[in-house]
Amino acid sequence: MCKAFRDVAIAMSIALGLLILRLVVGLTVAAHGAQKLFGWFGGSGMTGWTQSVAKLRIRPAQPWAWVAALSEFGGGLLLALGFLSPLGSLAIAGAMLVAIATVHFPRGFWVTKGGYEFNLSLIGAVAALALTGPGAYSLDAALRIHLPEPVALIVGTIALIIGVSATLLSRSPQPDAAPKPQTT
Repeated sequence: MCKAFRDVAIAMSIALGLLILRLVVGLTVAAHGAQKLFGWFGGSGMTGWTQSVAKLRIRPAQPWAWVAALSEFGGGLLLALGFLSPLGSLAIAGAMLVAIATVHFPRGFWVTKGGYEFNLSLIGAVAALALTGPGAYSLDAALRIHLPEPVALIVGTIALIIGVSATLLSRSPQPDAAPKPQTT
C-alpha cells in the first residue's frame, strides 16, 4: 500500500510540475505575442511590429510579422493549455530561433546586453515539454488527444527547420556601409 501511494504521489507531482512549467512559459510567450498582435501590455500592435520586422530586413514584412506574432500568441496558448502537443512548443521554438538569429545573437549571451539568454531558456523549456508531453493536467489528457509520437515531433521539427530557414532566407541583403568621404 505504501508503494502504491508513493507512485501516485510521484505521478501527481510530475503532472503538477509540467502544468506549472506549461502555464508560466506558455502564458509568458502568449503575452509577448499579444503585445505584437493587439498592442496589449505596452506593445506596439501589428503596425509597430510589422515595422520592426521590416527593419530586420525580413521580406515581405507583413506576412512574416503575422507568422511571428501568431506563433508566439497561439503557440503560447496551446502550450499553456496542453492542447495539440507538441505544436505549441514547435511554434514557440521557431519564433525564438528567428529572434536569436536576427536580433540577439550578435549581442552575445547575456540578456542584460540584449543577448539570447532568455530565448535559449525558452527553447530549452519548450523542447523538454515537447519530449515529455503536456502531462495529466492538460486538455490533451482530458480530451484524450494524442498526436502520433514520435511522428508528430519529427514532422513538426522538420517543418520548424524549413520555416525558420525560409524566414531567414527571406531577409534582404544588408546594405553596404556608406562610403566615407576621402580627405585630401
